[in-house]
Amino acid sequence: MTRQAGTPRLSMQELECLVAAGDIDTVIVAFTDMQGRLVGKRVAGRFFVDEVAGRGAECCSYLLAVDVDVNTVPGYAMSNWETGYGDMVMTPDLSTLRLVPWLPGTALVIADLSWADGSPVAVSPRAVLRRQLDRLAAEGLIADVATELEFIVFDESFRQAWADGYRDLTPASDYNIDYAIMASSRMEPLLREIRLGMQGAGLHVEAIKGECNAGQQEIGFRYDEALVTCDNHAIYKNGAKEIADQHGKSLTFMAKYDAREGNSCHIHLSLRGQDGSAVFSSDTSPHGMSAAFQHFVAGLLVSLPELTLLFAPNINSYKRFADGSFAPTAVAWGLDNRTCALRVVGHGRNIRVECRVPGGDVNQYLAVAAMIAGGRFGLSRSLELGEPYAGNAYQATDVGRLPNTLAEAAELFEASTLAREAFGDDVVEHYLNNARVELAAFNAAVTDWERTRGFERL
Repeated sequence: MTRQAGTPRLSMQELECLVAAGDIDTVIVAFTDMQGRLVGKRVAGRFFVDEVAGRGAECCSYLLAVDVDVNTVPGYAMSNWETGYGDMVMTPDLSTLRLVPWLPGTALVIADLSWADGSPVAVSPRAVLRRQLDRLAAEGLIADVATELEFIVFDESFRQAWADGYRDLTPASDYNIDYAIMASSRMEPLLREIRLGMQGAGLHVEAIKGECNAGQQEIGFRYDEALVTCDNHAIYKNGAKEIADQHGKSLTFMAKYDAREGNSCHIHLSLRGQDGSAVFSSDTSPHGMSAAFQHFVAGLLVSLPELTLLFAPNINSYKRFADGSFAPTAVAWGLDNRTCALRVVGHGRNIRVECRVPGGDVNQYLAVAAMIAGGRFGLSRSLELGEPYAGNAYQATDVGRLPNTLAEAAELFEASTLAREAFGDDVVEHYLNNARVELAAFNAAVTDWERTRGFERL
């Protein structure tokens, strides 16, 4: 993929003028937590200009050491009762500063996290990705990435859905609306506002289409450098929910909301040289894939099972891996073959690999970091890539399978030498603990399914 030149979203000088004029009164300083959510503070515009832009703002370190309900949980070395749950510093990355069109008088900036002594918080998702990107840069390489998020729209508001226990919600369509125009048009007031809002926030919208599940949609955005794409992903995911809330509707990025098709987050990745050269394409190699591309995909294949935890971080993530569902189960690669975990698409400079493993619940920083780590493993060892799988990989008997459960994925991740070399023991142990916390919570829960089966009949 050739890089598209971007334009500055909002400079500090522009922000200062907008604050002085009273057009901006609030700046959101935020980062993505382990669960992939934007968290942070709303700062007064003048205070941001005078103080926070230069020195940052503090937040509690427990934001990277809690469960999805923001409960303090044991097992995290970086933040616990023994350390007193001290502060981290959110340092604004001013290259991410932008307007938030759907929130009046508001701008937003993504922050990097550090400790009081200036050292980075190594387990933060953005830092995990930065480390992999720095290693690529040392080799003269840049990663271009696009993420494709699917979501399901419901007619009920978020607060009504909560009050109803998320049961008996009404999808915004009644049937499969894959590529359908008329049925998707019913959602167009909401979808249009999401698209326009994202454009106003500096994202480059390409297209939107209906998907297979009732009420399901996908909005596609132009690729960019990996860190930019992952920042944009966080802003889009958060913003789409906020805009839906303003419309009295709700939407979910859950990997598997019901028994039908789940929400995916396919990730497209290509490498280029720092001089802009296309690293993955070749006019003389098989399938137009350069030797470097073949080694990269081979590394991805080898690493997929042991790094699945970073692609599928939740209990629900694994419900999505079902044969014949367009979500992968086989560790295989193919040429434009949607039954494989890895799909090679495009031609010439646009040739790239699509990883089909992540669902809509993925933490995009961690998933892209995992792709780079796996690909670099293949590059560094010049791993040979076998022939592409032709046919239905769901029925393949000669390839490996993705882990079936969060517990299995955690075991593979814990034992992975590749993961520990790529990310460090501190990062591996941190995200292993997150998996253990989720498993313990799930195993302790009594579900409606259990009551239905066991209340009278067992």
